[in-house]
Amino acid sequence: MALIHEDNFDLQLCLSYLRQKGELVTVYTPLDLKWQVAGCAKEFEGRKPVFFSAVQNSKFPVLIGLYWNRAILASFFGCSPQELPFVLAEAIRSWQRSPAEPIVLDKGPANEIVERDPDLNQLPIPTHALRDGGPYLSCCVVIAKDPDTGVRNASVHRLMVTGKKRLTMLMDEGRHLRNYFERAEKRGRPLEVTINNGVDPTVYLAAMTPASAAPLDKDELGIASALRKSPLFLLAAQTVAVEGVANAQFILEGEILPNIREPEGPFAELTGYYGPPGDRWVVNIKALTRRHSPIFHSLLPGREIGVSLAVMGEAGMFNFIKEHVPDLTAVRLTDGGCGRYHAVLQLRKSREGTQTSAILAAFVAFPSLQMVTAVDDDVNIDDPVEVEWALCTRLRAERGLLLIPNAIGHELNPATVAGMGTKVGFDATVPFPRDSRFEKVQMQKVNLNELDIEGISG
Repeated sequence: MALIHEDNFDLQLCLSYLRQKGELVTVYTPLDLKWQVAGCAKEFEGRKPVFFSAVQNSKFPVLIGLYWNRAILASFFGCSPQELPFVLAEAIRSWQRSPAEPIVLDKGPANEIVERDPDLNQLPIPTHALRDGGPYLSCCVVIAKDPDTGVRNASVHRLMVTGKKRLTMLMDEGRHLRNYFERAEKRGRPLEVTINNGVDPTVYLAAMTPASAAPLDKDELGIASALRKSPLFLLAAQTVAVEGVANAQFILEGEILPNIREPEGPFAELTGYYGPPGDRWVVNIKALTRRHSPIFHSLLPGREIGVSLAVMGEAGMFNFIKEHVPDLTAVRLTDGGCGRYHAVLQLRKSREGTQTSAILAAFVAFPSLQMVTAVDDDVNIDDPVEVEWALCTRLRAERGLLLIPNAIGHELNPATVAGMGTKVGFDATVPFPRDSRFEKVQMQKVNLNELDIEGISG
């Protein structure tokens, strides 16, 4: 049985599983939360997650890197890295067909301890990069309710600590949370939220679902239930009318204040550049609940954000594009594209032109994209060398380049100007029907295990 289907699936179970499999780095030396913890984690980026059993000036341990290795993430789901997007895509389809409401409880692991006078400075919140504006909550799931309908939304945002009970946060253009807040602010009201730290991967990935798969009027927390194949449990909050995640490590209860903006940033973003500072939205923290022995979960900006964005983005894009272009066989959001800006589409073409339809559908399905590359199904989309080979040997630039000027992109991408820019599609597919010039060279398959060979390891 896949780990996610265990009744007690949570962050602690993930850690136990990683230890058992030898897939966890444990750091025993207490490091400074300002730069040292993130700097140490950076040395392992893309490999094993890192558990800091002790950090300076905090009684809570810290985990970083749970999402930066696609193979480890896939192992929680009992599948291969290549199968993971299809597992997630099927869960999204199941949720869309028959959404399951989470179950709300009064008591659970995440409110074993209740603090009505919390101090954010007591939490082990790292300052990640050298120019970051302060300590950042980087992988918390923010839950809010639509001011008009009460539908829940779950999303992930960066939140900078500015005081004992105060945070400033970034809400990107087009995000559902920002839509909720702007409607509340017009009425002069705060938007109540819970900020959930240390949720299990099904909840985190549900919060990463693109808007094309989870529209404004749908509670995407149901995707977590679909992934688990059992209802997600939430907790009634102490001070706000929004629920928290029952198996979280910490829950911050608060409100995004209307008509107030305060400085936030810089912050090391997934692009590998600093997101510039600005006057942004303010969160007042009213209470904190937690487990007796919680683990603080942080996320290293960069590849970890990219992988977690990519796997859900691929799932949502696959469902959307496949509905319009049946020739689609797979989607990959690339590491070099930060898991957000470059998609590779694999197609089994049944006629000429389907590649163009697929490229256009991809830009609709995932508006943050800057580039889309279409390749044939004989190209391994997990191998950037093969993708580049297809571009260099199959792209006919005079007809295979698709430029879309003045398009809405992602405001954090410095290739855009205030989120606007030119998108580009690359048709790296062979003409249909395929002629003999594009027959890919193949060799006889040989089983090396049947041969007497010295020096094969490494």
